[in-house]
Amino acid sequence: MTATSTTRTVVTPARIVRNGISRIRYEFLTYFRQGDAVFFTFLFPVVMLTIFLVAFSSSNFFGTDAAGHSVSAAAYYLPAMLAAGVLLSGLQNLAIDIAGEKSDGTLKRLAGTPLSVTSYFIGKIGRALITGILQAALLIVLAKVAFGVPIPTDAARWATLSWVFLLGVATCAILGIGLSALPRSGKSASAVVIPIVLVLQFISGVYLPFSNLPGWLQNVASIFPLKWLAQGMRSVFLPSTLKAAEVGGSWNLPGVAIALGIWLVVGLILARLTFRWIRKDG
Repeated sequence: MTATSTTRTVVTPARIVRNGISRIRYEFLTYFRQGDAVFFTFLFPVVMLTIFLVAFSSSNFFGTDAAGHSVSAAAYYLPAMLAAGVLLSGLQNLAIDIAGEKSDGTLKRLAGTPLSVTSYFIGKIGRALITGILQAALLIVLAKVAFGVPIPTDAARWATLSWVFLLGVATCAILGIGLSALPRSGKSASAVVIPIVLVLQFISGVYLPFSNLPGWLQNVASIFPLKWLAQGMRSVFLPSTLKAAEVGGSWNLPGVAIALGIWLVVGLILARLTFRWIRKDG
């Protein structure tokens, strides 16, 4: 009598985390081998910040600080570009990336490996976090060194930047996973996702001062997370005198946390309902 034993891989939380961390490294290296992705998501906010500085170098309509000094275009657009960078690295990049992997069979191949869905998500979100941190650091250093933008020195503002940034990355990354189900194929993903991202940037105070938009458009933008993410970033880098231009005359950080938190939950629900780990027999 012959005994036959089957060895099964036990999926433990520790194994899931280890695979996820390994996946982050793979995702990170793969990302920086794609020249177009690096330019349109990683370097794009840097390019736009430089363009705004040149275009509005002689303008002083961005307001003044408590000492009466004019706020430069670079100082005004730095928080906007930080918010845009989080959106691009999280929502846009992941939505296009996952749609492409679904279309070219990558998800089906991965489904036949020990990699779990959770580890796969850890890899994607981890990449968005690391690239977002590097991008934010590059923007802040460039703004300080090249453009002379004053950088906050008090710990409270840096603490605000930390939680706004982390919550923003988590929200945008999860929404990107959910949005990846919208394109019908990998080839159409850019055509579907990029216009959505562009419209959000124009109505959310990234390219245009939010206070200059019509009231009804401000109300529409307030439904979406980018408006709140940009507002949270402005509270960190802009002088307190400029909060009078915000809706309600304040930075409304509790509102920022609530809005981003709600969209994080919405993204989790969308990702749960729409993402499919394509099995070989599917």
